[in-house]
Amino acid sequence: MMNRLFLLAFGVLALTGCTDNKNFTIDGIVEGADGKTLYLYNKTLGGAELMDSVVLDESGVFAFKGDAPEAPDFYLLVIGNQVINLSIDSTETVSVKAKMPGMASNYEVEGSDNCEKIRELALRQQDLQRQALALESNYSFSETQRIDSLERLVENYKADISRDYIFQEPQKAYAYFALFQTLGRWTLFDRSNANDMKAFGAVATCWNTYYPDALRTEHLRNTALKGINERRAVVARENNVIDETKIIDAGIIELQLPDASGNIRTLGELKGKVVLLDFHFYGTKESASRILLLRDLYNKYHDKGLEIYQVGLDDNEHFWKQQTSQLPWVCVFDPECTSLPLYNVPEVPEFFTIDRNSQLQKRSTQMTDGVEAELRRLL
Repeated sequence: MMNRLFLLAFGVLALTGCTDNKNFTIDGIVEGADGKTLYLYNKTLGGAELMDSVVLDESGVFAFKGDAPEAPDFYLLVIGNQVINLSIDSTETVSVKAKMPGMASNYEVEGSDNCEKIRELALRQQDLQRQALALESNYSFSETQRIDSLERLVENYKADISRDYIFQEPQKAYAYFALFQTLGRWTLFDRSNANDMKAFGAVATCWNTYYPDALRTEHLRNTALKGINERRAVVARENNVIDETKIIDAGIIELQLPDASGNIRTLGELKGKVVLLDFHFYGTKESASRILLLRDLYNKYHDKGLEIYQVGLDDNEHFWKQQTSQLPWVCVFDPECTSLPLYNVPEVPEFFTIDRNSQLQKRSTQMTDGVEAELRRLL
């Protein structure tokens, strides 16, 4: 019956005329929903916004149109508490075949690989929810055993999702969707978790490449940066780091990090130079302007004894190598951010000056006349 109705839906829609190439279409049928209202929502960063609705008849045929997004966006088909998640890239047509009751887990989708992957993710998320509820209600386990079992369940789920969906094609809409899946009220991937940060970084880096001006890309960048800052705060608390008020009196704190060729480069090898130590995240929106500033300083003062030692904190090594391949100064790679607590860096970007005797001088907030004036003083 459903197959016949699905074909009928296509037949009816074919008579509606030419498709506006600036629109997307979500169409199909919902069987067993006679008299029920089907809603279409745009799932924005600020919440779900109602776009359209239709009262379904016995055939269950529906068709919604919307303005094509400039970057991947997310949409919801909703009847009561039953929700189907979809994504739209541009002017595509996505067709849904669903059945009530239980539409959220009883549907098929055609016309979009992203939507099919999101369907798979939604079903796996629902299964995770069922397993978690079963654990919580299993009183043959102690509370500690239930908590430990739940943590293992979630970690195994995240490992599978990362492997099968996020790292497969991090530029895709379904990778973004996977990154923000929830269990109850909690987001599964924690931006301040060392392992989860790699997933955030991978998606943020790819979206920054493919959709640099999209609001969701900015959201990813901010989320990744907040995660890095939160992780650094945790690491700093776990380590005996230097007091910021004493940093100007401290000697050099040695760093030993690899460059793009795998050679270990140290700050100590630059003794005799005035060094600008820069902690940098290339995946940020501000990276390009900061690189231009550093290029200007390097071109002006390199012949007078200036060297730049730039620590890249991105977790994607290939991306980091691409971004630094044409830079003339020392570029090293620290994806685990191990150098940050050594210099008590709460936020990135940050830079420090080191004099010719390898003595640490000032951090950016202490350079009241600006970094260039500070470099001229040391040179």
